Amino acid sequence: MSRIVYVNGAYVPEAEARISVFDRGFLFADAVYEVTTVLGGKLVDFRAHMARLDRSLSELGLPAPASHDELLAIHRELAARNGVDEGLIYMQVTRGAADRDFLFPPQDTPPSLVLFTQTMALRDKPAARNGIRVASVPDLRWGRRDIKTVQLLYPSMAKTQAVRQGADDAWLVEDGIVTEGTSNNAHIITAEGTLVTRDLSHSILHGITRAAVLRLAADIGLRIEERSFTLEEAKAAKEAFITSASAFVLPVVSIDGAAIGDGRPGPIAGRLRDIYIEEADRTAI
Repeated sequence: MSRIVYVNGAYVPEAEARISVFDRGFLFADAVYEVTTVLGGKLVDFRAHMARLDRSLSELGLPAPASHDELLAIHRELAARNGVDEGLIYMQVTRGAADRDFLFPPQDTPPSLVLFTQTMALRDKPAARNGIRVASVPDLRWGRRDIKTVQLLYPSMAKTQAVRQGADDAWLVEDGIVTEGTSNNAHIITAEGTLVTRDLSHSILHGITRAAVLRLAADIGLRIEERSFTLEEAKAAKEAFITSASAFVLPVVSIDGAAIGDGRPGPIAGRLRDIYIEEADRTAI
């Protein structure tokens, strides 16, 4: 059954969706995006996603395509039209269509706004029970990873390389330091039980799920250190896990073939996943 997608003010069947070949998102990756989780037909962490969208737009000098309330209405309408009870809504904002030129087009160029849904099981993931394996890959991305742009070629290359090596995903490494996963934030639990995750900077995406999980971790009394950690420290950790809007919390059971802890999902990652889902159910709008 064909999905209904949203393209610049219109809800249309996906086969009829059209964007100009001159759109700067297509030509230059001159665009930002957000992915919001849908649980029980409701939106998780929506206001936080809108705050990050505002930041991304501001950093690139992109005009906002609509107000937060208008975007909320579009998200809800799209979820309803597609009958999405559990899944994701992808939203992309580009600088719009203009003749190809490295110089930004005039300020009054209308931005492009596209949204579509993806139905998928999020609560019950085999990876939550079994854990995932990651491979380390050099981080060769640009220096503003904190802006959620659609420049995702290198993360795609890195994940493909990791899968070809027999892993499930890649952790990107720069000067021996783990930055993040290809589409997620990276965390470890030390032998002393401290949750360690990379501090916010231009080097990593300021993850919405990351922030929520750290808040919940503090609520249950976990000690948290936001700092850099090395690949070797990660391999020696008691537990490791990733966070993202589509993964929630997923345990990492090996890095480059080396088992993390006893090679099975750890209890802290499991507890954080459970309380995150409980919080998401309670606060979704």
